[in-house]
Amino acid sequence: MDLLHPQLAAFVAVLDEGSFEAAAQRLSVTSSAVSQRVKALEDRLGQVLILRQIPSRPTPAGEHLLRRVRPMQALEAEALADFAPARESGPRSVAIAVNDDSLQTWFLGGLAELHRRFGYLFDVRVDDQDHTLQMLRDGTVLGAVTAEARAIQGCNVHPLGTMRYHAIASPAFSKRNFPDGLNAEALATAPLIVFNRKDDLQWRFMRRITRARLSPPTHYLPTATGFVEAAALGLGWCLAPESLIAPAVEAGHVVNLDPGRWLDVSLYWQYAAVRSDTLEHIGRAMREAARTALRP
Repeated sequence: MDLLHPQLAAFVAVLDEGSFEAAAQRLSVTSSAVSQRVKALEDRLGQVLILRQIPSRPTPAGEHLLRRVRPMQALEAEALADFAPARESGPRSVAIAVNDDSLQTWFLGGLAELHRRFGYLFDVRVDDQDHTLQMLRDGTVLGAVTAEARAIQGCNVHPLGTMRYHAIASPAFSKRNFPDGLNAEALATAPLIVFNRKDDLQWRFMRRITRARLSPPTHYLPTATGFVEAAALGLGWCLAPESLIAPAVEAGHVVNLDPGRWLDVSLYWQYAAVRSDTLEHIGRAMREAARTALRP
């Protein structure tokens, strides 16, 4: 249930659901009522808070307000938990951000344990580990798995561990494109598989090996698990987490192109700095889940 003041609840719902119509359905009111509540809140604060587009987005003022409101939702739910029926205790939904590689390897175990123990619901947002922090900055989420070690304003940070990435390809692709191993000439022409245009892991790996800025032919494939299958099918070479590639390497579907060289990415849990049992439980579960899958 939404425990916030009706105007704030409408504001958050529009940004969570992406439109005034979807927010109305979530709040069980009319679209007109949601619009009136948001407009009244904007009039009170003297600033436009939401960009009326699809999906709805916060203005800079809206981002600032959202950063304040997100922790309030968790704290209000905790304050009323002792007085509400068991099915209503805890937050309606906890928004957190994570990179896709973590989501596909160690992250879900932590969520499952939290749901089992506390009944939490989760609104998981996915982006590259170098970009999840923006969702924490703009108030979209309460916490994020990120590659940034320095805490942003109003947040705390805890180290989770290191995810190690290896370069892989199918045996035939490796033989055809890397007969002399990973060198600048081969890497400049061998097709490359990249998650999306924010993903710079492969380029960082190539620069570390060759000291050169290369522009190989590139496939964009936004799925972590699909990386391994695409590499096994000969689509190109890529970097993938060691825990994700292990079964395919063992089965001979892909080969590690250079076992002696890899790329390590340190991951951190950043979250709103409020005294919240919910955030404490989530942080502890994240650290425990990461401990079993990530390197120290």
